[in-house]
Amino acid sequence: MFKRRAIATPVVENKKSNKRESHNEGAQKKKSKPSKAQAAKPPPDPFAYKTMQGSSQYKFGVLAKIVKHMKQRHQDGDTHPLSFDEILDETNQLDLGPRLKRWLVTEALVSNPKIHVSSDGKYSFKPPYNIRDKKGLLRLLDNHDQRGLGGILYEDIQESLPNTDKALKMLSDKVVYIVRPMDKKKVLYFNDESIRFQVDDEFQKLWRSIAVDGLDENKIEEYLEKQGITSMQDHGPKKMVPMQKRKRASQKKNRGFKRHNDHMGDILEDYTDK
Repeated sequence: MFKRRAIATPVVENKKSNKRESHNEGAQKKKSKPSKAQAAKPPPDPFAYKTMQGSSQYKFGVLAKIVKHMKQRHQDGDTHPLSFDEILDETNQLDLGPRLKRWLVTEALVSNPKIHVSSDGKYSFKPPYNIRDKKGLLRLLDNHDQRGLGGILYEDIQESLPNTDKALKMLSDKVVYIVRPMDKKKVLYFNDESIRFQVDDEFQKLWRSIAVDGLDENKIEEYLEKQGITSMQDHGPKKMVPMQKRKRASQKKNRGFKRHNDHMGDILEDYTDK
């Protein structure tokens, strides 16, 4: 009895296992079959660098290395342009693939604001200002001062002028440095010697002894009036007073005209009211 039951049991288990295997195979086929939405999507463009995830970091790393090298050689005084192969040779990137090279030539380097592409297809660094020596720097600062544009950031001058520190050291008496408190960046200004004048120490002490922080023009004017100073009343923008229109005299008002020929009063007519 036990033998017969043992012989019959494996046959039933094999059938169940076969059914499970066939069911699993069908489910895998359903999963592997692409949906209509997935089949309708176009294949990804290998040159669309903005949508690529895996290699985009490497690609932009290659571009950043090229821009950094072009900037450094410009600051060192090597301002002559280079071909694409020369750039890859100097940056030790000759093993780049054809797709990456094509992206650099057709899109990345052409649209980069720090790279200038000449008509013959060569590349050079594009600085913020076109200056090559200390005289050009001095003219640039003087022009900014005359036009009221203020100063220029030191980092922009450093990108534009080769050997910036050496040139600024020679122009130490003609350039003024100011550090901005908001971001601690250094700003350069033209030191115009023609407007320099000597101020008495007594006047400087009086000037520094008066605190005007948090005071507007009205409060300053009130303070000056209390001190007997009224010289600021005529300065500043004047308020335009609208002109009053003259009132037209009523046409019905009788005017006192001097009359003649009174003896013809019964004949003459008065047309003033008509």
